[in-house]
Amino acid sequence: MLTQLATVKARLAIAPADVSQDDLLTRAIEAVGARFDRECNRTFARTVGATQEFPATDTEVIARCYPIETVTKFELKTSEAEGWAEQVGVSYLVRQACVISLSAATSFIGPVSSLNPGLARVTYTGGYVMPGTAPGAGQTALPADLESAAIEQVAVWFQQRDKLGLIRHWPSGGVYSVLTQLPLLPQVTASLRPHRRWTV
Repeated sequence: MLTQLATVKARLAIAPADVSQDDLLTRAIEAVGARFDRECNRTFARTVGATQEFPATDTEVIARCYPIETVTKFELKTSEAEGWAEQVGVSYLVRQACVISLSAATSFIGPVSSLNPGLARVTYTGGYVMPGTAPGAGQTALPADLESAAIEQVAVWFQQRDKLGLIRHWPSGGVYSVLTQLPLLPQVTASLRPHRRWTV
C-alpha cells in the first residue's frame, strides 16, 4: 500500500484506538494505489519476479515496474507447443533504472525470422519499497510525494464519502443534484505527472 493505515488515521485525526473505520480506510488506500498504478501506467510496489513479454525483435524494453533492481532471466517462445525456453548469455544494459536495452535483437533470440518473430519475456525485480518497510541494499523507498498524494486522496475521499460524485446541490425549492465521478485532486495529479510511464 502506498501509505500506512496509521498515517491516514493521523491525517484524519482518528484516534489509533478507534478501529471502526479501519477496514474502510484500508480498502480506500488499496483502491487509491490501484488508481495511481492505472493513471501512471506502471506498478509502484516492489515486485520480485515481475515478468514482462515483448516482441523478440525489440531491443528496448520499458519496464512496467521500476526502478529495476535486478534482471533474472530472458526467455523466448516461438510456438505454444515448445513453450518458453530460457536464453543464456544475453547481453543487456539497464538504463535510468527503467529501460532494459539489448545489444541487438539477435543477441539471444536465435532462429527468429520475419515470418515467425517470436515472443520474448524478461523476469526482473523492481519497484518501490512501500512505507513501513525499510529498504534494503539496492532498493528504493517510495518517493515522499507519492505517499503524500495517496494520503490526501484517501483523506478527501473519506471526508466526502457521503457526497461521492455530487458537484452541485439545490437544497431549497426542490431537489436539484448534479453527479460526476470523483476526480483526482489537482495537487495529486501534479504529483503523479513526473511518475508516469510513457511508451511509444
